[in-house]
Amino acid sequence: MPRRNSPKPDDSRPLGGGVGWARTESGPDGDWLVRAISGAQAQKTYRCPGCDHEIRPGVAHVVAWPARETGSVEERRHWHQACWNSRGRRWPAARRW
Repeated sequence: MPRRNSPKPDDSRPLGGGVGWARTESGPDGDWLVRAISGAQAQKTYRCPGCDHEIRPGVAHVVAWPARETGSVEERRHWHQACWNSRGRRWPAARRW
């Protein structure tokens, strides 16, 4: 029986800093690149800058960074989806400790 030729993987994608998986959002605080993280992808604990509560592993959330950056680690922030959506209506929370 003849073999099926499987298609070759497309290697035209840039390695590393590509942002094809992020969407751009504009708001009063500027332009942002935003990526949705599913609960299955969330592996670490982060602190949401909107509410100052922890985002535990397994909790879906978003990662956002200024659009002028290309995904630099220093500028990325992990937000609860609701906190990200309401960021224009309130200030970032002050750390309590």
